[in-house]
Amino acid sequence: MSRTCSSLSLLLVFLAAGCRQSGDRAGQPTVGVAFETLQTEYWVASRNAIEAELRKRNIRMLEAIADGDANRQFEQVRNFITRKVDGIIVVPKDAQTVIPMIRGANQANIPIVLFNRPPAKSDARSVTVVADNYSIARDTVAYMVQQALKSGKKRKAAILIGDLGDVNSIHRRDGFEDAIKPHADKFDVVARIPTEWNQEKALAGLTNALQAHPEIDFVFTSSDLLLPSIVSALKTSGKYKKIGEEGHVTLGGFDGDATAYRMLLDGYLDADGVQDVLFDTAATVQAVLDLKSGKQLPEQIVDNGFVIHQGNLKEMAPRMWGATVRKQ
Repeated sequence: MSRTCSSLSLLLVFLAAGCRQSGDRAGQPTVGVAFETLQTEYWVASRNAIEAELRKRNIRMLEAIADGDANRQFEQVRNFITRKVDGIIVVPKDAQTVIPMIRGANQANIPIVLFNRPPAKSDARSVTVVADNYSIARDTVAYMVQQALKSGKKRKAAILIGDLGDVNSIHRRDGFEDAIKPHADKFDVVARIPTEWNQEKALAGLTNALQAHPEIDFVFTSSDLLLPSIVSALKTSGKYKKIGEEGHVTLGGFDGDATAYRMLLDGYLDADGVQDVLFDTAATVQAVLDLKSGKQLPEQIVDNGFVIHQGNLKEMAPRMWGATVRKQ
């Protein structure tokens, strides 16, 4: 073979390698995973479960953490697109800022799946795997209500509300309200505390509420993230009592983290709405692969979750992600 032919052959090999659409490790597929933050146990557990699910399927993970910066997340996703990944998984900061990211993936014909937070309505095409925040919160509070009604007295309730820029927070709030509404003659919601998912705001808000309404004896938090602040406020006011003890505040949360599991075991937490992290992460990775293969999927894949409480603790603990984290 002539030198010219050899050079041409090498050039063709080089061009073929340069045009490869995915997996720059000998054809190994690659998925870009962009998390808005890893500042809670839930996000860390989810990130680790996604990595494990990808590894199980021999898929390489490219990781990016935006630290709460939507502009930074946009650049991270754009970098994934430039690298021609096989798929993208995003935990967006909010419903609006993720739309340009979805459009960019659509234009590049790269499947994109949102984890836990759905986008705003648009013509941009994506799939979201998300918990049924409304139903899980409603069912958790409904269980708490039934426990509280056993006392036969009217109850004073408080809810710690998350960031209302997060649609999940809105759905959890609405679930609380709709579970309480049928029992309005037995429950008086005296405090609706905005927290923006912030521990300091949660602590100050509940402390102030307990000072203004020392009779509060029913508290629901929209995230287990805020349980440490709730415990602190209740201890300061002398109201942190175990279930069955005089003065116990009926207490419930949402997520399923290790703190909630410990409080269930110790007898302080009445109920917790649990997001099924293993289902969510497996469904997310599978959705990326299905979209890559051309399969049509619904806009949302719903995690129905479950309520864990003192009555089913032993049975349901193996499915609670916080119980698994606590044992590691």
